[in-house]
Order: sequence, then structure tokens, then C-alpha cells
Amino acid sequence: MENVKAIERNSFIKGELVHTIFENEAEHFSIAKIKILDTNEAFEESEMVIKGYFTRLDPSEIYLFYGSVIEHKKFGKQYQVDHYQRFVPDTKDGLVAYLSSDLFYGIGKKTAEKIVDYLGETAVSKILNDSSVLDKVPGLTKDRAAQLKQGLKEHQGFEHVVVHLSKYGFGLKMAQKIYQAYKQDAIEILHKNPYQYVFDIEGFGFLRADEVAKQNDIPLNHPSRIQAGCIYVLHHSLQNGHVFLPIKQHIIEVDQLINGQMYDISFDDISREILELNEQKKVIVVDSNVYLPSLYFAESGFCSQIKRIVEKEQETQVSSAELMKIVGSIEEEESLSYGREQFQAIEKALSSKLMILTGGPGTGKTTVIKGIIKSYGEIHDLSLDQKDYDENKTYPFVLAAPTGRAAKRINESTGLPAVTIHRLLGWNGHESFEKDENNPLSGQLLVIDEFSMVDTWLAYQLFKAIPTDMQVLIVGDEDQLPSVGPGQVLSDLLTSGQVPSVKLEEVYRQKEGSKIIQLAHEIKKNQCTMDSIVKEADFNFIACREQHVVDVVIQIVQKAHEKGVDLKDLQVLAPMYRSHAGIHRINEEIQKVVNPNSKQKREIRTKDMIFRTGDKVIQLVNQPEDGVFNGDIGEITAIFQEDESSEQVEQVIVLFDEKEVAYERKDLNNLMHAYCTSIHKSQGSEFPIVVIPVVPGYRRMLRKNLLYTAITRSKKSLILCGDKQAFIQGVREEDTNKRYSALSDQLIKMLNISKESIETEEEELSPYDFL
Repeated sequence: MENVKAIERNSFIKGELVHTIFENEAEHFSIAKIKILDTNEAFEESEMVIKGYFTRLDPSEIYLFYGSVIEHKKFGKQYQVDHYQRFVPDTKDGLVAYLSSDLFYGIGKKTAEKIVDYLGETAVSKILNDSSVLDKVPGLTKDRAAQLKQGLKEHQGFEHVVVHLSKYGFGLKMAQKIYQAYKQDAIEILHKNPYQYVFDIEGFGFLRADEVAKQNDIPLNHPSRIQAGCIYVLHHSLQNGHVFLPIKQHIIEVDQLINGQMYDISFDDISREILELNEQKKVIVVDSNVYLPSLYFAESGFCSQIKRIVEKEQETQVSSAELMKIVGSIEEEESLSYGREQFQAIEKALSSKLMILTGGPGTGKTTVIKGIIKSYGEIHDLSLDQKDYDENKTYPFVLAAPTGRAAKRINESTGLPAVTIHRLLGWNGHESFEKDENNPLSGQLLVIDEFSMVDTWLAYQLFKAIPTDMQVLIVGDEDQLPSVGPGQVLSDLLTSGQVPSVKLEEVYRQKEGSKIIQLAHEIKKNQCTMDSIVKEADFNFIACREQHVVDVVIQIVQKAHEKGVDLKDLQVLAPMYRSHAGIHRINEEIQKVVNPNSKQKREIRTKDMIFRTGDKVIQLVNQPEDGVFNGDIGEITAIFQEDESSEQVEQVIVLFDEKEVAYERKDLNNLMHAYCTSIHKSQGSEFPIVVIPVVPGYRRMLRKNLLYTAITRSKKSLILCGDKQAFIQGVREEDTNKRYSALSDQLIKMLNISKESIETEEEELSPYDFL
């Protein structure tokens, strides 16, 4: 380096993060300031700037950095890190931290301190040699003692593994995952083939395996490394919604990953390992496309299930005259009048085993759903009242949606019970479902709402549990964002033309003067201009500079709050988490206004945020054991602090609708504030008032389907704020990120080419087929 000179060698610093100055995630290069806790250097500084090839440091952890002190001509004394590890203490404090970690349920910090105070720093070995020593620890209940005994027996080898893994920079959570997968073999596997971790350990990335391999002198052209790169690239492609990658693109992306430092690995080497993975069934190569096995079987299996359902003839048919009579009585009862295309939709749904109903906002999809259900009940002499059914007589109408909020919406609009798809299938929280082809769903008519949110995996799990004699109605808006997971199932079904469908196009709510509906349809039809965003009774666009947009959002929320608007009815939506006008920043600022710090409110602090009683929060992951799912919004109703006398563990209680869920501190990363949420998380929901900031800084996210989805979340009042030109440019930008999916083509082949079964021989592949 031209601007630095070395001062000392073979030194160490023990320290904790003050703040990160610079980070290059792609290169894993960081510059940070640390607080010095110990060092063998002679300098007097209490803080030091360190730099080197290390990943983001955790503010809650202590690290040992090994390297040398350098003098930078411009920035002065710095510490060049050669390697580092998390500090694993062997003191009383370290033992307290270990016993109060997530490994030992119910043991809080104060309980751990009691145990260490009584048994000393050899407490673990004493308990393992004679667990009865815990019986004498003052204030330790029998239940807690039993839990700790069992936990130590299960994890007695864990300490050795975690100390060794810490040398490679692995924290406690990753060490837990590794130990759970491999037990005592963890270290041997790490030394011999760290790339095995990429296959087996969720969250263990290819670049991390590369770092370990370098330290253990594993050749960088090792077949395991190339194979791990192939798997890693496929997993990474899921983030872009791909079901597979074309084989040429797959090879190019693997080459870019593994030859990043000009290693001599050829396309032939990569294609040879793809063949080997194909032989081992770790990937599946079909039609020059490379799949992860689970996605290949989900996509092809879903097509087979569609074929099974649509080829079954609809047994009960009703004439148009009879149906008109039935629909007429429904119109009288509901005090409404069905339009021509709405009647046609009802008619086609009742005469089809499977039908897709699509349409934008205000076109009456919900009205048609009710008409289909009521007509079906009349035709089959079925009551819609649940009270008319008991355990011996199954309720015939099954309504489901991808999220809890979407299920609640269809329940409110139809008056019929509705559940999430996961709950309907009896999801266990991992990878298996109670309902499948061997234990199918019960009922006669299945309605699946918000189907644009359903990905390829979930579509397959759902449809293989549908019995052949069940009638199915799919409902969705193909112009909304596609699923977060891989695939574009609704769009592909419509594109294939193999499933009966009706698209509602006549807008009814627009006739009632809804500017929101008008704007949504102008966006759909590419007709949105500056004239489209003028102020109306239910719509306003407040123009402001990007640096002022957060203040404008806060003022809107504050005024609504002062007027008594329930914040459950007002939702801010933004496309990005991290930026000057990102979701995190907006949430922090809104919390300061509507739920500030006070003596009357309890709070609990995490690394990233402060939770207080009264906070609006959103669930970030599916938690089926507690009946809450990704996207559910609730309110913190209570916070309990750790109590030494009662051994009360810290807990946050969140009320979701009428269900209370308790979160311990370790589970709080499943929550975040929900004053502002992402547009993706809002899918399937509607709110009376929606506020959407739109600024040039969102540029890479602003697309027609994203803005359309955001706008259609609003029921009564929509407020946009920010840059009007950025909004107009955004609604004109089509989403050009093509998702690789073969669903449409497979359906056409299965249902259109021939009624006869076609056996296709497996293609013979050679490395040269990929070039």
C-alpha cells in the first residue's frame, strides 16, 4: 500500500463495535471503529479504526482481531486485520451468558447468575457429573432445574464445537444450526469439506464456505466447491422468483461466482459437475433447464393436479333459465343487480370444475363470489349456515387465502368462514402438511382468493390435497405483484389458456365517484398522466422534495392521530426498507409522534429497534404453532420484564385481532413496527386510509405493478406524497424482470397436444450440450 506503513506485527486487539464506517458486501471488506477492551499493543487510544476482509460485526458481540498497526498518511493510526474471531469467554460472565442463551429454555440471566454464584465457574461439569447439585441452588424451581439438566445433556458437546467455530467468525446462532445438523462430526466436516454446509445448513453461504476452505488449504477447483456453487446460484435465483435457470445462464452465473479471483475453472468443469449433480438428483436437468428438485416436482406436480381436476366432467349442470331464476332471487335478497359479464362469470364457474375469476378493483369480484356460492348452494340444496352442520356432516364451502388478513377480508365480505391456505392444509411449521393426496380436503366448493400471491411450492401443496370431486374457483388480479416465492402461477395459468377463466372489466365502484378506482384502472391501461393525479374527495398528491417527504408523511399521520383516526385504519406503504425515506426510518419517526417514550409505557430494546406498549407491529415469519402468519398486523398490549422473585422471563404480548401471542426476547426478530410496511407485505390487505411516499430515491423499485398494488390497498382515502414525475415514470415502467417458469408450456403440452399418455425418454446429456 502506498499510503500506509506497518508499525507492529503479531498483535491482537479485543474489542466491540462502535460503528461501521464502510462496508463492501460483495468483497466482504469493512472499515469500522471499535472500543478497545484489551490489547498487547503499547498505544494509549481507547478506540481504534480497524479495516480488513471481515463481514458486518454484531454490536452485541466481543471480537478478537489479529493483525498489525499501520500508519495511514491521511487518516493516521489504524489496525489492519489479518483474521478475527468472536471472543468466547471462560469467565463467570461468559458462563452466565452461555447458560442464559437460547440453548436453555426458561433460564434467564438472573437465574444463570444464581447457578454460577452457587456452583462456581465449573458449574457445567459439576451438573453433568451429578445433576442433583442443582437441587441445592437457592430459588431454582424443579421445573427449571430439570430443563437445564436435559439441555446440558443434549448440548454437552456444543461448547467444544462453538469454541472451534468461533475461530472462523461464526456466532452462536449459526453454531447451533451446525451442531444440530452434525453433532460431534461438525468440526471434521468443516475441515474436510466446508461446502457440505452449503447443501445442509440454511443460511450458510458459498462465500463463507470459501473462507473456511482457504484456511484449510482445500483446492479452489475441488469438485465439491464447483457443485456447491451450482446449488448456491440456484438458491440465490429464488430471490428473483425463478423456478429454474436456463443451463447456459446457470453456467455463466456459476462461473462468475467461483472464478471471481481468476481461478482456472472452465465451463467444461462446471458442466461436468452439473451432470454429476443431476446423476445424484441434487439438481434436475430437463429441456436445458436446471431445477432444484423440490421446484421441479412442485411445478410438474401442479400441472398434473390441474390436469386431473379439469379433465373430470362437471356432473351437475343447470340451464341458463334455471340459473337466471336463482340469480334473480339472490338479487332481490341482496338488493343488487348483476351485470351481464358478472352473470356470465357465475354461469361459467358453476359449469366448470375449475375456473379463474380475475378483474381489477371495483369490478365486483366479491359480489360475483357471493353469487357463485349462493347459486351453488341453491342448486345442490346446501345451507350456507354453519349451524346446520355437525361433526357428521361436513360444511361444504371452503374459503381460503394466502394471508391471514386476506382470509379475514373474504370472511367479512361473504360472511362465511375463511382460513389461510397454510392452516387449511395443516402446515406443521416446517415442510410438511397434514392434508395431501392421501388425506385430502373435505367439502364441495373451494374458493381461493388473492391467488396472485400463491407461489409454485404452495400451489402444488394445495392442489394435490384437492379431491377430484371438489369444484374450485381461483380469484385474483393478474396486474398485481407476483408471489414473493418462485413462479408466477396465476399469470401462467391465464397465459396457458388451458383453464376456463373470466375477466371482469366493467368498473362499478368508479360509477360511485371513486378516484382511487379510476386511477388504478388508468394505470392498468397505461393511461395515467399528470391530469390523473389531481386532487379529488378521496385522493390527494402532496408534492414535496425528497428530503422533506418523511416530514410530510409524519404530518399526515400526526394530523390523523390528533383527529382520532385509529392507526389500524391508516397505513403508510413504501417500497424500500433502507434509505432516507425507507420503511425503517419512517417507522422510527412515526413512533416518536404517536407512541413516544413515557413513564406510563413499558418498553424493550433490541439491537435494531425499541418496542413499546401500544406499538403497531407486523409478523415477519409464519408461526403456525401460535396461529400467526407472515404479514399479520397486531398491537403490543403488554411488556413483562425479567423478575428475579417470580423468575418471569422477558415477554412482549401482541394482540392479533382477538388472539394474544407471547414473544420472548429471542423471538423479537419475528416482529417489526408496522406504522409503515412494505408494499409486498400489504398484498391481500385493504385499509381505509393509505399514505404512499414516492421519491426518485425509490427509482429501482418503482414499477407499474408495484404502484398499482399499493394504490389498490386503499378503500376510502389515498394520499400520495413526494415527486409527481417519479410517480408518472414509475407507472410507465413495466416489470422487465422475467421469471423463469415452464408452467404455462407444461400445461399446454399436458392438456393440448394429446389425450394419450406420452412417455418421454430421458435425454442423454454431455457437457457439450451446455455450451
